[in-house]
Amino acid sequence: MKKSIIKATAEAPALALEKTIEVGAHLNANLPTTGAIQKGKDYWHRLGPGLTTGASDDDPAGVLTYSQTGAKYGFQLLWLSVFTFPLMSIVQEMCARIGLVTGRGLAGNIRLHFPRKVLYLCVWTLFAANIFNIGADLGAMAKAVQLIFPQMSFTFAVIALALTSLFMQIFTPYERYARYLKWLAMVLLAYVASALLAHIDWSNVLHHAIVPQMTFSRDQIILICAILGTTISPYLFFWQTSQEIEEQILMGRTNIKLRSGATKGEIHSMRIDVWSGMLLSNLVMFFIIAACGALLFGANGMTITTTAQAAEALKPVAGNATYFLFAMGIIGTGLLAIPVLAGSSSYALAESFKWREGLYRNLKQAHAFYGIIIVSLLVGLGLNFLGIDPVKALIYSAVANGIVAPIILLMIVLISSNKKVMGEWVNKPSTTFMGWFVTGIMFLSGGAAIIALFM
Repeated sequence: MKKSIIKATAEAPALALEKTIEVGAHLNANLPTTGAIQKGKDYWHRLGPGLTTGASDDDPAGVLTYSQTGAKYGFQLLWLSVFTFPLMSIVQEMCARIGLVTGRGLAGNIRLHFPRKVLYLCVWTLFAANIFNIGADLGAMAKAVQLIFPQMSFTFAVIALALTSLFMQIFTPYERYARYLKWLAMVLLAYVASALLAHIDWSNVLHHAIVPQMTFSRDQIILICAILGTTISPYLFFWQTSQEIEEQILMGRTNIKLRSGATKGEIHSMRIDVWSGMLLSNLVMFFIIAACGALLFGANGMTITTTAQAAEALKPVAGNATYFLFAMGIIGTGLLAIPVLAGSSSYALAESFKWREGLYRNLKQAHAFYGIIIVSLLVGLGLNFLGIDPVKALIYSAVANGIVAPIILLMIVLISSNKKVMGEWVNKPSTTFMGWFVTGIMFLSGGAAIIALFM
């Protein structure tokens, strides 16, 4: 009897509630289970822009960076997955709060409060960096498809993936599209599963997660900068803020006046969403580094140059299940990240030049907005046929992000600390301090990467 009610509750909550009332006292033991399921449902419904933003952070480019980290240095840099969690959570919360309180996206706020030249530098650099990232992600996804279907040509795979992503963004209504992205975020659990299937000394893993270690070599400095650049990345700032606006528009708040201000409940839900998304993002980083560190790290280290190579390298030592899950994760995270990359560029440019924007609009209503998405996808696709090294493309992208990220972070902290703009939801002093700390870290990181690359 208990099992039948639990099953019914999972499949049809309303029907389960009716049956519980019907049988009354005979099923009292099931009430805690029903309550737990309801809490789980409430938690899931609170997740939205923060979850998809955090999940998109683990795109194929990020997977490559984390795989290289584990393969080359073992567990030595695992502590970074713990270190970056609060930093990126605080930044993304500031971005989300700006969107909720002002009713404008990040580029729109920068346009109002800072010189136009600074805004244009940021958004055009973002646009260029995102195109390189999209091209590299498409190539990585196509290679992963070939791992699962070896008979498929690279050309067909990469074109099919680009068109699939493009059509989803243009022709899928936003409400349904947002649900797809939310569920697609769960593909990240493939990386967690792949690590759990491997035989790992978890006590050693946890030690390195808590105790920081560095060698300060040129290669390690570049890799650390790449990790910071791929976790605290400008495209996430713009996407997070704009998605908060999209969610408000779905609730009928179709103009700035209706969207301005936020309730305590909205801020609370946003924080749960953002911190949950960033936790998922950093957990995935943790498990990828752990898996590659345990299985691929040798006496002299191992260099991983593509995500496909990382998956193939795992197969002999971890088996087919880990190999398959890793390859599927690359495809799934790419399908999640590419719309975020292209969309963040489009939001930023559209708000900068006052174009009609938003995924809630259709193609006829926002030609320029969707035009940026189309150009981003097509140019990114074209990079795969120009003989450009995808790893170098990602390095160029990381350098560009390293230059522009501290500038954007500076503006985010100033806007979110301005009481005239944020009202009662202005930053707490501790949040402002952490915001400046992150800005300083990213400034040093970008500078170190540039010096190391050109030494």
